[in-house]
Amino acid sequence: MNNDFVRDRNYCLSILQEYTKSDSLLKHAYAVESCVKAYAEKFGEDVNYWSNVALLHDFDYEMFPTAEEPAFTEAELRFRAGGHPFKGSGILKEKGFDEEFRNSIMSHADYANIPRDTLLKKTLFACDELAGFITAVTYVRPSRSIDEVEVKSVIKKMKDKAFARAVNRDDITKGAQELGVPIEEHIQFCINAMKKNKELLGL
Repeated sequence: MNNDFVRDRNYCLSILQEYTKSDSLLKHAYAVESCVKAYAEKFGEDVNYWSNVALLHDFDYEMFPTAEEPAFTEAELRFRAGGHPFKGSGILKEKGFDEEFRNSIMSHADYANIPRDTLLKKTLFACDELAGFITAVTYVRPSRSIDEVEVKSVIKKMKDKAFARAVNRDDITKGAQELGVPIEEHIQFCINAMKKNKELLGL
């Protein structure tokens, strides 16, 4: 099977926009895509493939909310398979996306129990929560511009548990560790990547 479509951003974008109508979720997808794409360029990896994994990592989240609930074991979650990211993986499989593409997406959710055993998987996980957090920090800057966001501001806000409570600080820290990049360097890298697409991100 010809899998060139996995590198076709317009095709992957059409899938994202079919399942995701929320402006904030679309912008989150673009933000994570910006960060992962920048890392792909840095590492000399397949930029289009990496970008599309990031673009579609949450495409099913709005229609099929997360299956992560303390009451369910991993086995029960797999049996349920009715929520994010299980549902999305099934949809992409039907569309012909290869297993590695789908597992790369699945691996960003710890409860999916997919080992992050590739650089792409580690990068997606490292960028996901951080991109959302940088966006939240941007929104509370006086100008609401990412140009004003500095690493020290992000670090300070990470220590404020009342700020952006939905963002998992442990995942941000663990993501940088798994990627093997100092947290300050990782934050600066993602800020720079998001700045390049600030118009698309509304930042």
